[in-house]
Amino acid sequence: MSFFSNFQSDKCPGTISGNPLNGMCEKVCIQARKIFDACIKQIQIENYALTLTDAIPASPTYPLTFISARSTTSTGVITNLNVERLPDKPGCARVQATVNIPVEVVYTDANGVEGVAQSTISVSQDVLLFVPAPSIMPYKITAEVSAVCAEGTFNADTNTFSVNACLTVILKVSIDVEILVPSYGYCAIPPAQEYSQEVCAGFFELPLYPQGKNCSRQ
Repeated sequence: MSFFSNFQSDKCPGTISGNPLNGMCEKVCIQARKIFDACIKQIQIENYALTLTDAIPASPTYPLTFISARSTTSTGVITNLNVERLPDKPGCARVQATVNIPVEVVYTDANGVEGVAQSTISVSQDVLLFVPAPSIMPYKITAEVSAVCAEGTFNADTNTFSVNACLTVILKVSIDVEILVPSYGYCAIPPAQEYSQEVCAGFFELPLYPQGKNCSRQ
């Protein structure tokens, strides 16, 4: 079983029933990443050139045929970051950055051999975000990303793929902090329930002998 599979305990996560103060026992200092602001941008780009690196197997036979491409991680790499505070909007800042999204490209070469290679999609961001006032602990600008490319064509002149891509970029402003929260104490961890396909269940449920009429002498 788990927290959410028939584990009855008031010391596990779940819906609060009754007075939420019941069982609250202390104030706890926890280390967490506090998100001060975030925004999401979903973009469709066309004819983006993907330069291939680290092909497996190495040295494919050209030309290549595109199969698919998608992001390999949810963490984007931010470069060219510039944060400009706005005097007329206290707490707000103009955040400019290039977000690089690692992608894996799947293809077949001229001999029909399937291969994979690495590439990067880079997109520019220019947004308004709340940025906390200067402090000893610095804020971070991070990006969570996702990309998928369903269509692509091979450019023989440059050995690149030209793709149409759907991108999601979430920019966040955060600081690692020690924060005080109310607590109900430690969680009660339920015992694990082993997964089983019960492949023999139907067989074991069969009767030992077939049912039928008993023969009797007349």
